[in-house]
Amino acid sequence: MKPTPTRVAIAIGLVALLAAPYVAYPVLVMKVLCFALFACAFNLLLGFTGLLSFGHAAYFGAAAYAAGYAMARVGLPPEAGLLLGTAAGAALGAVFGALAIRRQGIYFAMVTLALAQMVYFFCLQVPFTGGEDGLQGVPRGRLFGLLDLSNDHRLYYVVLAIFLGGVWFIHRVVHSPFGQVLTAIRENEARAVSLGYKIERYKLLAFVLSAGLSGLAGATKTLVLGFATLSDVQWQTSGEVVLMTLVGGVGTVLGPAVGAAFIVTLQNELADKVGPWITVIMGAIFVVCVLLFRRGMVGELMSFIGSSQAVRGK
Repeated sequence: MKPTPTRVAIAIGLVALLAAPYVAYPVLVMKVLCFALFACAFNLLLGFTGLLSFGHAAYFGAAAYAAGYAMARVGLPPEAGLLLGTAAGAALGAVFGALAIRRQGIYFAMVTLALAQMVYFFCLQVPFTGGEDGLQGVPRGRLFGLLDLSNDHRLYYVVLAIFLGGVWFIHRVVHSPFGQVLTAIRENEARAVSLGYKIERYKLLAFVLSAGLSGLAGATKTLVLGFATLSDVQWQTSGEVVLMTLVGGVGTVLGPAVGAAFIVTLQNELADKVGPWITVIMGAIFVVCVLLFRRGMVGELMSFIGSSQAVRGK
């Protein structure tokens, strides 16, 4: 099989991911992977279906709380906590999606934001979330009763497997007949309707899949960090995942993961140095990306490679 730039880049990326916990702080890299999966899940809705949600933190945070409560208070093993968190995200996505897809454009975005704020205030008020203190002391436990996850390097490869599995699933979805219908809806919704597709069903399923994968990311984050807090369900988290997707590349499978790695690493490096100014820096990055790199980092790179190959072909 002839090596292509894409295959070479994927191979290099896999090698880098395998070596990452030995050259960087493992917990930081695991946090990057969790948000990378979150951004890829969001991109399934925005990049491949054309639906801009401003409330995806609801599914990320709800799953984080559900998984944390299951593992810390009920005593369930980590695999059960992850499954419960994913199911919580998907179930919430089914309910909110059924309400939101009745609207389009800015109205759709505002409905998702309003519903997410309801989740935020719910988590603030109910006792089992810990309120402003959050849900603390979530144990990592043993995976399937055998693998002790208290070791950071051991847990890293579990998180890596979850991330790669999630990305593979998204890749399969977008390259399936179902994914082609989603693309048709994004490009020309009226024509998709005229061809006989029941677009509401496709939109709702895409919404649920995106919410479920976001839930898996949130549950994994709780397993890694050992807590779930109100920041997981705040609207700022919804804004950050939009920024990650735009910076990395909307409509590309791996672009949001690259954007998430860039944003999370930048926040970690600058948080103690610039304090509240980190928000201003994030805003400036968003403006620069929209004005100069409209396809995102990966999108622009793919466009450049495609142009170079076309020139060589001539």
